[in-house]
Amino acid sequence: MDRVVFLDRDGTINIEKNYLYRPEDFEFISGAVHAIKLLNDNGFKIVVVTNQAGVARGYYTEEDVKKLHNYIDECLREYGAHIDTYIYCPHHPENGIGKYRCRCSCRKPATGMFEKAADVYDIDMKQSWMVGDNVGDMESGKKFGLKTILVSTGYGEKVMAENKVPFDYYKKDLHEAAEYIVKVSG
Repeated sequence: MDRVVFLDRDGTINIEKNYLYRPEDFEFISGAVHAIKLLNDNGFKIVVVTNQAGVARGYYTEEDVKKLHNYIDECLREYGAHIDTYIYCPHHPENGIGKYRCRCSCRKPATGMFEKAADVYDIDMKQSWMVGDNVGDMESGKKFGLKTILVSTGYGEKVMAENKVPFDYYKKDLHEAAEYIVKVSG
């Protein structure tokens, strides 16, 4: 079975920037690359699950999302790290345009992106995690049956202060979360 760590992208792996899609605007959060490598080295599959409402709103295209993910992969390769799979939701129920304006089963806090990953991986639910910085990340992780870690980066500190969503653990950033996951997973 596969031990999987699901990661939110914006605010968890990279510095939160509204509607990020250009590689030149991408910046890893300090320690994120090492966190991903640590998880890789300890046999975890890494699946990024990210809402991309900018596609729905017409700010950028699905091709732009894929280009950014390719850029992230290039950056990670320099450190011997990798993300196994990227899954994104391009929809928005109210503010989408055209085919992207819809209520879908993939947009977090729904679990469709996780279900798509389950079509590829034989997920060991007892050894798999969701790490993110937002309410939707925690809600979708819980609904799917994962252990959840809220990180203080991105929107995490605000979410923690508002105390509006249940999560299992709270960590400073992705690196601290990865260290914890490796430690408790043996």
